[in-house]
Amino acid sequence: MGAVAFGGYPTVDVDGSVIEYRRVDGDPARPTIVLLHEGLGCVALWRDFPERIAAATTCPVFTYSRPGYGGSTPISLPRPLDYMSREAADGLPRTLRAAGIDDFILVGHSDGASIALVHAGSAPSGLVSVVVMAPHIFAEQVSIDSIRAADDAYRHGELRRRLAKYHGPNVDNAFRGWCDSWLHPDFRAWSIERELDGIVAPVLQIQGRGDEYGTGEQLRRIEQAVSGPVETLLFDRCGHAPQQDQPELTLEAIGRFCR
Repeated sequence: MGAVAFGGYPTVDVDGSVIEYRRVDGDPARPTIVLLHEGLGCVALWRDFPERIAAATTCPVFTYSRPGYGGSTPISLPRPLDYMSREAADGLPRTLRAAGIDDFILVGHSDGASIALVHAGSAPSGLVSVVVMAPHIFAEQVSIDSIRAADDAYRHGELRRRLAKYHGPNVDNAFRGWCDSWLHPDFRAWSIERELDGIVAPVLQIQGRGDEYGTGEQLRRIEQAVSGPVETLLFDRCGHAPQQDQPELTLEAIGRFCR
């Protein structure tokens, strides 16, 4: 483990990349919950969710900012359009090794959910189960439309200033790496469905009925694609972030699932 990064979080060297991370203690006999953030997220943007999920499950919790986010190593743009699959195959397992994590539960939100599903599809040793919040496994028009609106807010509104509080010098890396990939014409053909049939670990998927970045078709296709058991929950009065819009329902569901 290394120095302190932008935002005040400790860092770990992952094969030459500086990765900021955060740990929350739990029962050392339980698997570690690994939180995988959304396309504009980072360690800081989980706010108090790591502590709350640790309390709900008694599990230790580990979260990190992927390269290009928060206080982690910057990246070169543009991102490759398969950036989520690359993180699942390379970045995530290397980070787990560097952090000394053996048995784990993946909990991913949005892009992080896609990364969790692809990684689970490789049937990695040590994986206990998977929780995905607002997952996407193919590109929908509603996603493209919402990201186009976010692009306008970043260019002409206050979004860049708000994100800079959490990403600092990485703010353009974080936003443009995510937005420009999703708005690339070739991204409309993006799909990870074929990468999911290797998932045999139990999956809990959670989505808000008001999710502005995806429809229930995402959940239906995940149920069809995976080989193991799937539990699906749809929350009312909930948008793209169940952990923020319906935190009590989300924590109760994850706590029950992990127990």
